[in-house]
Amino acid sequence: MKNVALIFAGGTGTRMNNSARPKQFLELDGRAVIIHTLGHFEKHPGIESICVVCLESWISYLKSLLARFSISKVRWVVPGGSTGQESIYNGLKAIHDEVQFPDEYSILIHDGVRPLISEKVITDNIDCVEQFGSAITVAPAIETVITSNENFEVQSIYNRNCCHLARAPQSFWMKNIWNAHERARAEGVVNMIDSACLMKHYGYSLHMVDGPAENIKITTPMDFFLFKAIYEVKLNSQVFGI
Repeated sequence: MKNVALIFAGGTGTRMNNSARPKQFLELDGRAVIIHTLGHFEKHPGIESICVVCLESWISYLKSLLARFSISKVRWVVPGGSTGQESIYNGLKAIHDEVQFPDEYSILIHDGVRPLISEKVITDNIDCVEQFGSAITVAPAIETVITSNENFEVQSIYNRNCCHLARAPQSFWMKNIWNAHERARAEGVVNMIDSACLMKHYGYSLHMVDGPAENIKITTPMDFFLFKAIYEVKLNSQVFGI
């Protein structure tokens, strides 16, 4: 079993209210968010190589960051598509077309703007794919989940003890996620919200792994400030041995 991380960083970050720089290239402690994220996969002994899907106009800048911070496992940098689903497909195609025996690979699909993962989360994803064929990283729902109708009336209230928030990585055997994407393209199924939704749509069994509560996606300015606060707490705990 070989493991490849597919990191998608193709978003423009419109909800950051920052037109100058996409959210994945915002900096904390002298490093872009995408470099913080890639560092976890770079250091993990179970990850053989990395594919990054990036905004085409920022690929040159990304490559300069990879060289500057000695990120050596990145084997592919490919341009993103018009949707998240298309961007992931572009990355999968680059991997599938180049590696020998792609059916032997597992793919860990991860947001470039989720920099607060850990070695354990990556390891658990790898182990879960090997055992069950899939791994969806989740966090427990800590507030009540409801659904509503078009009139904003509450329709259903769920037992939050049974509810989880889907996060990332979301990991699968290469052959399965590739076949799902190929079917979706053939059938005109577009703009699935994430890989878990796509795989569930095509009838695959999905298994969960617990992730840390801080495994947030940086989408808004508040997310970035939360990332900064958590990062500084972690840094201080290492420096002062807390």
